Amino acid sequence: MKFLNDNDLRSIAEYARNIRRNSVMMVWEAKSGHPGGSLSIADILAVLYGKVMNIDPSKPSDPDRDRLIMSKGHASPALYSALAIRGFFPVSLLPGFRKLSSKLEGHVHFGVPGVEASTGSLGQGIGIAVGMAIAGKLDHKKYHVYAVVGDGEIEEGSVWESFMAGYKYSLNNLTVILDLNGVQLDGYTKDIMPTPDIAKKIRAFGWKVIEIDGHDYNQIYSALLACSRSRKSPTAIVAHTVKGKGVSYMENNPKYHGQAPETPELFQKAMEELS
Repeated sequence: MKFLNDNDLRSIAEYARNIRRNSVMMVWEAKSGHPGGSLSIADILAVLYGKVMNIDPSKPSDPDRDRLIMSKGHASPALYSALAIRGFFPVSLLPGFRKLSSKLEGHVHFGVPGVEASTGSLGQGIGIAVGMAIAGKLDHKKYHVYAVVGDGEIEEGSVWESFMAGYKYSLNNLTVILDLNGVQLDGYTKDIMPTPDIAKKIRAFGWKVIEIDGHDYNQIYSALLACSRSRKSPTAIVAHTVKGKGVSYMENNPKYHGQAPETPELFQKAMEELS
């Protein structure tokens, strides 16, 4: 395992904390949105944008940049926050989330600086990532493509078609990160549409699979570094996470898949717990 140094650990922990605080603030200000899945993916985004990805906010269209597709497009608060903190646009714009005067739409929107593709129709983002990875090979580029996929989303058949294509075209420049938080819509994935032995299923499609604790920065970092271009197959990281991570009343609570804090007291409680 590759380990982060103490300075990197502190920096990434602060990055993730701010992603979470911003995400809760955004859905509170909008009185709508999806906090649970934004909180579950915050640590992974912090490692990606804070340490791993080859990106430059001053050159958002750099042809050699790494790409990230948030296939679970309802986790837009987390992605918008990660991009703003990284410098793609001012953090002061985040409170405009889901408001008519803002580009920060409820599902990830291509018009936002740093966003690579509009997503939200579940099952399609991973296909976009496959296409970008194929383009990278055809253009002889060294960039890497990351796709963040939800565990409810993998019920879509197009996800598995994309897994087939990733193997077929030996897309070792592609990494799919599965946010395995166990909650979708208004219930638990095990009850709505169970997908047991998911790592085994993905391996059966020819992919290398790494299972991690999706809230352990060193495990996240080590797994991402292991997704090198030297192998012939793409990699999937199965990240075991907690829906609503960091806010006690949201954790593992299906209610907060798509529910903002209902009262000022609950909003304040969330912000205090994330401080």
